[in-house]
Amino acid sequence: MTIVVARIDDRLVHGQVVIGWGRPLNIGRIALVDDGVAASEFEQDLYRMAAPPEVEVEFLTEAAAPERVTVLGSLPERVLVLTGTVAGMTSLARATAAIRAVNLGGVHDGPGRREYLRFLYLTDAERADLEALAAGGVLVSAQDLPSSAPVALAEFG
Repeated sequence: MTIVVARIDDRLVHGQVVIGWGRPLNIGRIALVDDGVAASEFEQDLYRMAAPPEVEVEFLTEAAAPERVTVLGSLPERVLVLTGTVAGMTSLARATAAIRAVNLGGVHDGPGRREYLRFLYLTDAERADLEALAAGGVLVSAQDLPSSAPVALAEFG
């Protein structure tokens, strides 16, 4: 499998994703799944500028993502799949077997969210969606950087 990381990070493509995850894992492609970004050339240009030139960034709508991620999962290229929301990733992971593990990165504070880790805040509904995903066989853990120890969903408290 070449989906090296399937990450939820509400900041999408930024230094921690590109430098912290991309370089140590030798990522060749970022597949960013977000309907708004997929529709905005301006936002796409910004995210492309955040990535090093050797990393291809492609932008997918939520509707097109399952088929494309399935294809990417069968290729030798090392891919980071990125969504900005828990709902986006859980929907994608349910739609394709290429997502076998989900990394919870920066999901920040907002209405109805509770702090689980310094970089992870979830609503009760998001937590339930992640638990259902895990019950279906997808490994769900939180980890801000590859050098940090992952925290399994069951350990969140």
